[in-house]
Amino acid sequence: MSAARSGVAGATRPCPHCKALILESAAVCPACRGHLRFDTPATAASERSVPLKVEGNLEAPGSDALEYTVVVVVRNERGEETARHVAGVGAVFPGAPHSFSVTVEATTAAAGKRRLRH
Repeated sequence: MSAARSGVAGATRPCPHCKALILESAAVCPACRGHLRFDTPATAASERSVPLKVEGNLEAPGSDALEYTVVVVVRNERGEETARHVAGVGAVFPGAPHSFSVTVEATTAAAGKRRLRH
């Protein structure tokens, strides 16, 4: 779980607004949605893609509540765990379903950035 050096694809930094760990190249924080850079070309937004999006609902069966823990795990090409984060916990009560969405947003790394090696 090492952070990439500055100028390398995958380099990270803390968001100045919410302190979440974000990509150094980010113009908007994905956690708090605070704007970070205004010098990004207008085409940058069109280069963003969503290669993975999973949505689902959780409903409590019968008259019992369900407790839940949302865990996000990231693995590298060798199957090694590189990050694990508890994104949220709570309870779902009968008649009050919750919906969940996991999205991976991606952009092409800037030309000239080297690949991070572990």
